[in-house]
Amino acid sequence: MRLFLISGLLVMSTAAGACPPVLDHTFETLGNKPRSLCEYAGKVLLVVNTASQCGFTPQYEGLEALYRKYRARGLVVLGFPMNDFGGQEPGSNREIADFCVNQYAIDFPMFAKTELKANPLFGELSRATGQAPRWNFHKYLVDRNGRAVHAFPSSVAPEDPKLVGAIEKLLGP
Repeated sequence: MRLFLISGLLVMSTAAGACPPVLDHTFETLGNKPRSLCEYAGKVLLVVNTASQCGFTPQYEGLEALYRKYRARGLVVLGFPMNDFGGQEPGSNREIADFCVNQYAIDFPMFAKTELKANPLFGELSRATGQAPRWNFHKYLVDRNGRAVHAFPSSVAPEDPKLVGAIEKLLGP
């Protein structure tokens, strides 16, 4: 296991054999507790860079709806707040957590605020799909084997039939 600090974010790389390489990272949650992404191995993941003061912020509602609807079938939404685009996530982790809970009743895992270029998960997902986020609420869909299979731009809402169809296909019957 390797532990390192990137832009104030504690990141740990583990050596778990059953963990797909893209998930072989640990990030702090908004509650300042380390969480290994390896715990999501075998799940379908929707990884999203979020921001509280963005025109796309209402997508939190749709993301939470997807999580509630499909989590029993194996979907996990992972939110990563970022201030990279337009300075639209200026708050502290505590302020972001309060906003997510009070405004949108977010129950899906939210991680500590990070920077796009310093986040190894987003680097790997960008390389795998050939698409880097160009704004907040860019979405990556990762299959149960840890392969990034789709990237959706911010303009694709969580309830968009293309996104929902891709999720349902990966979840299976």
